[in-house]
Amino acid sequence: MFKHPLPVLFFSPLLILFLSACHTSEQNKELPNILWLVSEDNSPMIGAYGDSFATTPNIDKLAEGGFLYTNAHANAPVCAPARNAIITGMYSPSNGNEHMRSNNRASEMVQFFPELLREAGYYVTNNPKEDYNIALEQTDGIWHESGNDAHYKNRAPGQPFFAVFNTMITHEISLFHEKAEEELRHNPSEVDLPPYHPDTPELRRQWAQYYDAVEEMDTWVGEKLRELEESGEADNTIVFYYADHGGVLPRSKRFVYETGTRVPLIVHIPEKFSHLWPEQKTGSKINRPVSFVDLAPTILSLAGISVPEIMQGRAFLGGQKTEAPEYVHMYRGRMDERYDMSRAVRNGRFRYIRNYMPYRMYGQHVDFLFLASGARSWQETCESGGCNEIQQRFWNTKPVEELYDTKNDPWEVNNLAEDPNYRKILEELRAANRQWMIDIKDTGVIPEYDLLQLTGGESAYDYLRRNSIDVEEWIDIADKAITATADVIPVFKELLISDDPVKRYWAAVAFRILGEDGVSEITSLKDAAGQESSPFAKTILWETLYLLGEKETATEGLAEFLEHDESMVREFALNAIESLNDDSEMIQNAVIEMAKRTNGLQWDNQDHRIVINLLRNWGISPEEVGLLLEMGWIGNFAQ
Repeated sequence: MFKHPLPVLFFSPLLILFLSACHTSEQNKELPNILWLVSEDNSPMIGAYGDSFATTPNIDKLAEGGFLYTNAHANAPVCAPARNAIITGMYSPSNGNEHMRSNNRASEMVQFFPELLREAGYYVTNNPKEDYNIALEQTDGIWHESGNDAHYKNRAPGQPFFAVFNTMITHEISLFHEKAEEELRHNPSEVDLPPYHPDTPELRRQWAQYYDAVEEMDTWVGEKLRELEESGEADNTIVFYYADHGGVLPRSKRFVYETGTRVPLIVHIPEKFSHLWPEQKTGSKINRPVSFVDLAPTILSLAGISVPEIMQGRAFLGGQKTEAPEYVHMYRGRMDERYDMSRAVRNGRFRYIRNYMPYRMYGQHVDFLFLASGARSWQETCESGGCNEIQQRFWNTKPVEELYDTKNDPWEVNNLAEDPNYRKILEELRAANRQWMIDIKDTGVIPEYDLLQLTGGESAYDYLRRNSIDVEEWIDIADKAITATADVIPVFKELLISDDPVKRYWAAVAFRILGEDGVSEITSLKDAAGQESSPFAKTILWETLYLLGEKETATEGLAEFLEHDESMVREFALNAIESLNDDSEMIQNAVIEMAKRTNGLQWDNQDHRIVINLLRNWGISPEEVGLLLEMGWIGNFAQ
């Protein structure tokens, strides 16, 4: 074939413009590096967020040249379920992963976003924490490197990277070993305590110590940014700084309030990738609602990778950026050894919380929380009569609904749920919460034990969809149960003998809520408890009968569950036993024998954590009853 080279002088202006456009397009297609700097357990206690008590020059500087998100939230207020949403781009309850420390399988259709980045040519590293609340074999091998030595510097020359660095500096454990006041850089006397905390020396010292930890964390962020600069990759790298959930003083971590879910989130995008900037200029504050479920689709969007349809989050940056969502959704399930269930939804101003176990108090004794002196001092102060009404609430049972104006009430202490002036917003957010639960097929309405029995090892997401199960019916029954009044007794009496264990569980909850109003149905409740095959429903029935005066029968039933082979059944029964404050000889003996039968007292066993608290409340030392304590509990026992 005859070829005639085209001289440069024949290039037309139009062709030059075309080639220039192609060149710009290729530049835009260059894959950015992405660096995540993640701190643990901290709310936006950051100077850039207006906290004048914080000392955070490095993060503040990052915000000056980046984008600060004012309405960013963890979907769960505790690490593993929060990280589950991050790695999957899905709400944890849709896969049955909302409980803290569970390893249920994710759907077989889930595509973990680091794997998709790998397929696109990225070198993906994680240093060091994973903790995704998923069966370990499913997440094994999704990273090129994961651990203390994982680093983007180990990639091939020119290879784009996605790297996560996680610090424990601000983790809850930073408060377990208290510093002397003279060692603190932040002055405890200058701490502005929230209204729900009594003014105790322990709480003031812990607040100050935590601000010290935030300062140290900021130094760590500065070191990572300098390391990036020295690598020569700063101009090629998008940097995210965020915290893995709120915290960490009592009533923050583990609770679906602002202090538990709202997090700092700052994104720095270098000039080279200015086409990926949001509409605002650098240094702007962005009010768009963002939550962790949005992180996976956003990273894929920034990298030019198609977001899988199964992901429930919304990209907030990049080529696949979506319209801003109207709401952010949050959830609370079992927190370590303590069972609870709450759902929350927040718009730009108001937060709505729906409590599905209102008969349990806020301040259940999660052992990890009480290893810090602040929580203990709060409880002791209230027990001795030193708390006002707001401070006392934490040790009381919960209302079914809570509504807070986060603009005028940032500490969320004025519940507006009963205020007729806020009826419209209450109904709007209540409906939004219900619809979201229906849309994701929220597995939280299924008791944890029953979920495992129903799915038989299959992911809850796949099981519910494969069987076309109507979760909406369960949600409606649960909503009716937690607001039960005497006029619905016939409905729930009928549900007590349903073939469906989920319906029977919520029927039992309804009678637990009804209390004395359901006393006329004692015979039906005793018959139902005798026939019930689901341990969780049966436990609630025994607890209800105990409160209705059938103490001996109920105590025998609860003690029997302590012999169960499944630890979560023992754990659920122990929750009921402690709530009832039963210190009978039968219960004490059953608890002690359970601990002996399950290898003494070991902190890794969640049911043992409740045992140690029961022994403490009963004034019994572990040595007295021949129980072994492991992992430092001997030193903590008296606390």
